[in-house]
Amino acid sequence: MNTNFVIAIDGYSSCGKSTLAKALAKKLNFIYVDSGSMYRAVTLYFLRNNVDVNDPEQVEKALKNIHLNFDSRDYETHIMLNNEEVSDEIRQMPVSKNVSAVSAIRQVRREMVKQQQRMGKSKNIVMDGRDIGTAVFKNAQLKLFMTADPKIRAERRYKELKEKGQEITLHEVFDNIADRDYQDTTRAESPLVRADDAVILDNTNLTPEQQLNFSLEKVNALRNPKV
Repeated sequence: MNTNFVIAIDGYSSCGKSTLAKALAKKLNFIYVDSGSMYRAVTLYFLRNNVDVNDPEQVEKALKNIHLNFDSRDYETHIMLNNEEVSDEIRQMPVSKNVSAVSAIRQVRREMVKQQQRMGKSKNIVMDGRDIGTAVFKNAQLKLFMTADPKIRAERRYKELKEKGQEITLHEVFDNIADRDYQDTTRAESPLVRADDAVILDNTNLTPEQQLNFSLEKVNALRNPKV
């Protein structure tokens, strides 16, 4: 019987899921797994190799040639695509514009879910994504569903991209977030929905420290229930 503790964090794009997940993992000494970076790495491979997402045979062939690994240093997750670190490249706009479409592909999701489930079988982990609490870890001890005002999300993402030196407008970021929300919530395969037992965390007006404290209270209540 597994005694590991799994925290599943789902929610809309640019809600700060990875920021919270990394903070929780560091505080609790858990393993952090960024599931979104896995889909982004697949998307990057598809773009580099001109894989037609509408051709199931091309998709299947490509997935057989994709090998993903994580290298965690200082609670920062560095993703390796076929032994090449692509942590920065997968965050650039070309990948952002295509990741929702790639993530919607049934073969892609099923392969990633299998890999994610293997990671959570014997370790205490925090994993964030779009379907962690509804598809990957349906029995996770704690499920959080993150949301925030779209304008706030766009402003946060825009600031992050500008600090990395990317040339982009706030309008482009807002449109990208709106498009990803639509694709994520309407796709046929594992759409973004809140699990019935997930705790809603609206961080529109919360600081990173406040949302961390909110989450830690939920974890502590589950790990140390009052008699």
